[in-house]
Amino acid sequence: MKLVFAIFLLVCFALISSSFFQTTEAGSSFCDSKCGERCAKAGVQERCLKYCGICCEKCQCVPSGTYGNKHECACYRDLKNSKGKSKCP
Repeated sequence: MKLVFAIFLLVCFALISSSFFQTTEAGSSFCDSKCGERCAKAGVQERCLKYCGICCEKCQCVPSGTYGNKHECACYRDLKNSKGKSKCP
């Protein structure tokens, strides 16, 4: 009985973890491509990609173009850093 229960728990864990990893991979590839476009002309690309990625993961959207157009994504526009300035590039 213990063996059957242990196998059941392993199968459940495998199913849950695989569906979680597929969701995160899909979200990150979306954000990687969108932030790559957004930060294409940034002076400090590494920093731009970092903050754009954080904002994209939270908001699930990135404004079009390399600058401006923040009205297209209100969540992205409204995220602020500790100093009250826009967090998202």
